[in-house]
Amino acid sequence: MTPPLSWRSIGAGLLLALGLSVMTSTAVWATDPINTTFFGNKAIKGYDPVAYFTDRAPVKGNKQITLEWQGANWYFASTEHRDLFAAEPEQYAPRYGGYCAYAAAFNKIAGIDPDEWTIVDGKLYLNYSARVQKKWLKDRDHFIVEADRLWPGLLEK
Repeated sequence: MTPPLSWRSIGAGLLLALGLSVMTSTAVWATDPINTTFFGNKAIKGYDPVAYFTDRAPVKGNKQITLEWQGANWYFASTEHRDLFAAEPEQYAPRYGGYCAYAAAFNKIAGIDPDEWTIVDGKLYLNYSARVQKKWLKDRDHFIVEADRLWPGLLEK
């Protein structure tokens, strides 16, 4: 006769299954063309992409002022910003789908901290953290060339 399962063994099995599910699912998420949050499908964590250009600062978007573009929900601080983005999304959307610009230069995908940003030649670049951005800024132009070269292939992984 098989001994009954304990709550501890059931819980351990569920945790293992959940862990494996998350590990295998992140590989699928990483190929999305736009970096989004798990809940709400928010591009750049709900920050207004236009504000980086107009306000020269990261500004949290308003959940009442959104636009769907490339399968992601983009949030804006004002209807004016939403309208600017709608007219020219490529002008305002961050490079590399809103993934970390430094990671993209190494053929990797990484999330971002919306507070770690740079505009270079009219393009928005985001980085994973302040520490990563410091590295990225040391050889920014080289990293941009590499990331531009590698980015299309990252989506195919």
